[in-house]
Amino acid sequence: MGERPALPENLESVGGSWVPNFKGSQPMPREEIRSNRSTSPTGSEFFNALQQMSRDWMGRATAEVELGLKLSKNLTAAHSVPDAITAYQEWLSDEMNARAEDARLLLSNGQKIMNASSRLLSSSWTSGSMST
Repeated sequence: MGERPALPENLESVGGSWVPNFKGSQPMPREEIRSNRSTSPTGSEFFNALQQMSRDWMGRATAEVELGLKLSKNLTAAHSVPDAITAYQEWLSDEMNARAEDARLLLSNGQKIMNASSRLLSSSWTSGSMST
């Protein structure tokens, strides 16, 4: 096999591949590295919507655990079959209400995410920061 051609001075060979050689180069100032979209109000709105959605779902997960603990406590306290059936009926009613609340939160948060993302994308298009 023939010899490998000499590498340009800004490249070095690593594992058989050529990679940029950044030795002696100056780091970019932090302001130039930061994305304009991350500090825009629409980007912040999108991030806040995601955070709110996360908080809502963590709250729902906590409520779900509490609902299960309540059922187990009521079943433990039940001394007869009718008491156990009553405990299950209460749990089922609470569970149905919780699922309805979950659906409402899902739709509400989905709408917030869609609104924020459409504003983020439209502001990106109008500012010319999107590239094809």
